[in-house]
Amino acid sequence: MTFTEKDYEKVLRTISIEKANKLGIIVLIPVFVVFTGIHSFFWGNHLLDYFRTDFSPIKILRDGSLFFIACLIGIVLHELIHGISFALFAKRGFRAIRFGIMAPFLTPYCHCTEPLKIRHYLFGALTPAVILGLGPAITGLFIGKYLVTFLGIVFIVSAIGDLMIAHLLWEEKPTDYAQDHPSEAGCFVFRKR
Repeated sequence: MTFTEKDYEKVLRTISIEKANKLGIIVLIPVFVVFTGIHSFFWGNHLLDYFRTDFSPIKILRDGSLFFIACLIGIVLHELIHGISFALFAKRGFRAIRFGIMAPFLTPYCHCTEPLKIRHYLFGALTPAVILGLGPAITGLFIGKYLVTFLGIVFIVSAIGDLMIAHLLWEEKPTDYAQDHPSEAGCFVFRKR
């Protein structure tokens, strides 16, 4: 799709990765407190039982390794979910999707090479936060498994950059277009004149 200057206004909408990382740390506290508080309210204060039981170095190594592996798998899934969500609306489907890592920040990314309607771009931007973040966090509350809730908390906070970009686009018309920026976190918005 071609956007002529006569028909569309082009606006840059990007975020700073440094700010996203700092905001993620700040957001972690209230998200952790809210979900942990709700979990404790419904399921009792057994969260510290893990630390009251046999606390061996082997247990710490095993559980730490499992958590690390779960996070790595979650990172890959996060970007894959972006790709699938964007591909649903891209004219060339999955051929319009690129994956990579922003080397200075060790930040993985998914890039859609085609413009998408704002509503489709928002869907693609927010889907990982819902599937990997809110989904497990709420599921853990219902089934009483704090580890599931905690993984959801981690992936809600991990999606902070996506949430920041969505916030930038929230006031845009859903029928206008967004095109991923080729090298920064964010996009160009093409507003119909």
